[in-house]
Amino acid sequence: MRPPQSVPRPGLDRRRLLGALTGLPLLGGGLAGCAPEVERRVDNEPIELSVFWWGEARRAEATDKALRLYSQQHPRVRFRLTWQGRTGYYDRLATQAAGGNVPDLFQIEDTMLTEYAQREIVLDLSRYVADNRLDLRGLPENLARYGQVDGRTMAVAAAQTNAALVYNRDLLRRLGRPEPHTGMTWKDYARWAADVTDASGNRVAGTMDASGDYRALWLWLRGQGSELYQGRQLGFSSAELLDWFEYWEVARYDRATPSVALVELADSGELDRRLVVTGQTAGSFAWSHQLPDLQRRTHDELGMTALPGTPAAQWPRASMYWAAFRGTRQPDVVIDVINFLTNNVAAGRILGTERGLNASVPVRQFVTDGVTDRAEKRLIAFGNELGALMGPAPAPPPKGHARVRTLLIAAAESIRAKRSGARSATSRFMAQANAALAA
Repeated sequence: MRPPQSVPRPGLDRRRLLGALTGLPLLGGGLAGCAPEVERRVDNEPIELSVFWWGEARRAEATDKALRLYSQQHPRVRFRLTWQGRTGYYDRLATQAAGGNVPDLFQIEDTMLTEYAQREIVLDLSRYVADNRLDLRGLPENLARYGQVDGRTMAVAAAQTNAALVYNRDLLRRLGRPEPHTGMTWKDYARWAADVTDASGNRVAGTMDASGDYRALWLWLRGQGSELYQGRQLGFSSAELLDWFEYWEVARYDRATPSVALVELADSGELDRRLVVTGQTAGSFAWSHQLPDLQRRTHDELGMTALPGTPAAQWPRASMYWAAFRGTRQPDVVIDVINFLTNNVAAGRILGTERGLNASVPVRQFVTDGVTDRAEKRLIAFGNELGALMGPAPAPPPKGHARVRTLLIAAAESIRAKRSGARSATSRFMAQANAALAA
């Protein structure tokens, strides 16, 4: 695990991370850039805001650059930045919340948004959205809606992502097998994966076993007219979940998936362990914004397409959000910073696609025109391909979602390891997941 790290403010030397920041041009302006009123709303005393996020050094460098630009435009405002790896991030945030010392501005994901909103840790942004001090008019409607809890805007998408199938293009060329494509049915995908395994002489599996992947299950359910959740309850039946588990049992029988040991190793979520990167599967499910990072971890060329099933099951999804602490002493300034990170073209260019596609579509158009990296271009093309094909956004997951995710992985693992049958694992999951959501 990467130890927690604090990014210094301007004037402090950190050559390893920030050596490339000198000579940053001011691109200026923005489509709905920083409101000049922020300078009139503060007095002559300097303001320091604390900011906290998870990610690797590339994200830290980009975020620091963007906030430096804000400070250049608003000299009274400075930032105290802290970042760390994904593991342990919410433990640290929970400790801060217990002590009433949450950062003014922090990164959060849909797994925790509803819980933090209901615990009144995050600031309700609705009134700022209503008068456009926080201007969300450039966001796709469904992306903006995905930051709402009980009809209130509680966070703003830092970027847009989608669940995606990442596959090894070079491997498929060597095997003489076709690439998967958007609109492929789940049955066709399993047959494709089994054929790839057979063509490789069983040296490479066609697909990662996604039976414990809540993203894939959610899209499977939406493709059949169901949802992962309905309010604070599961939105699907035992029969639907059993069908899901049995689909993957057939795929394992047909050798479309790798060994149990490899699957459980990759279930950790670490990018270095993804089997499409290690060369042990031709395809693996991921978030679309992860493609450039995955590509950097392999010499083979990777491609990306939608998960099997109808693209209408997808929706514009926040890769992560920016949220404000309800107890911040500078709410107007924090809101202005979020607005800047969302709508300022110069900030958008600095942030690039590291968190995903820029949340604001007009900013996104300016940013994508300057992209040269091949993997980033594929990320952009994928977003454009899904475009109008996606369906409406559901509500963010309810409190208890993190526990439900863990239970789904455990149920899938017990079936793969033959510790339990699909029916008993399904029954146990449904009872435990409903209890977790009711807690």
